Amino acid sequence: MTAPWLHIVGIGEDGMAGLLPATRAVVEAAEVIVGGERHHQLSASVTAERIAWPHPFDALIDTLTGLAGRRVVVLATGDPLWFSVGARIGRAIPPGEITYHPQLSAFQLAAARMGWSLADVETLTVHGRPVEQMIAFIQPDQRLLILTTGAETPAQIAQFLTERGFGQSRMTVLAAMGGGDEARFDGVAETWDHVVPPFNTLAVECIAAPDCALLPRVPGLADDLFTHDGTMTKREVRAVTLAKLMPMRGALLWDVGTGCGSVAVEWMRGARYARAIGIEPRADRRAMAAANALALGVPKLQVIEGTAPGAFAGLEAPDAIFLGGGLSAEVFDAAWAALRPLGRLVANAVTIESEQVLVALHKTHGGELSKLSVQRADAVGPRLGWRPFMPVTQWSLIKR
Repeated sequence: MTAPWLHIVGIGEDGMAGLLPATRAVVEAAEVIVGGERHHQLSASVTAERIAWPHPFDALIDTLTGLAGRRVVVLATGDPLWFSVGARIGRAIPPGEITYHPQLSAFQLAAARMGWSLADVETLTVHGRPVEQMIAFIQPDQRLLILTTGAETPAQIAQFLTERGFGQSRMTVLAAMGGGDEARFDGVAETWDHVVPPFNTLAVECIAAPDCALLPRVPGLADDLFTHDGTMTKREVRAVTLAKLMPMRGALLWDVGTGCGSVAVEWMRGARYARAIGIEPRADRRAMAAANALALGVPKLQVIEGTAPGAFAGLEAPDAIFLGGGLSAEVFDAAWAALRPLGRLVANAVTIESEQVLVALHKTHGGELSKLSVQRADAVGPRLGWRPFMPVTQWSLIKR
């Protein structure tokens, strides 16, 4: 095994003085130091060749591998493996060639400043990522610690909170934690007007108004939370569908015939870092799916134009597939071939012809076949009556 030549060092606002003696010695002995402008300033006393973060950032790996064999230090903020550059490097360079030197993370420092237990807090990052992804975590009484993108991020998040009925949520921006210029800004979302430093961490205590929008992570969001044209997987059926698809951390869904994207959106909300590709031939529905993803906190939903099975070509193999439209034996065969081992496939049918396809497939491949019937109470003159939706035949199976 190759001896470690690359050291990834977490550094705080207190610079070299805050490092453990052994870590400080590693930095002082470096031939090359890679980092951002702030990191180079914090280690200015060390004489070494300096390299700034490359642009684009993906070029970092090529830069580092080109330095193999020299004494190389990458400086990161706080814990290099917690929403930081260390994880990106570790996926590309063998772990036996890297030594990590963690420092207190921004989350640990912020939790200490707030007096919050990290075990009871959601830790998020929107640094260099769509800010909208924090929307999925807005819940009554939830505490959030968020690594921000810049000075404007807290105001954006305050707006998200206010629009969803969480305007009384308490917000605290913490900047330069652990350094001589440490600063704190407190306020509430609906009146937030602070001008804050660009490098900051945001703490949010979500406080819900009686008329707030309740957006649980459990599948089954209200239909009217989605922009749609009437053709969508209804709330009750969607909840059963997602239960069979089983969202899991980092897993990928193909939502075939995604429509307004309701299944894909709920899949991504259902597990941290779950991913989805929506396949939809109609431009108007692709636009609705993208808008719903943004509004409901999963802006990374990928929506592509195409029809099955041709659209499957070149896509990453999925962990789950939902066939909500365009069902045929040919589409199933292609989907089943693409599905990863232990993958879940769910197909819903509302027409007799599609149901016949499911029955035939079930006879050949097994799995579970169900009939879902939903009725909702609705006005019948001055009284209430039961108004049924079209029944849905659902077929589900696991690839073993």
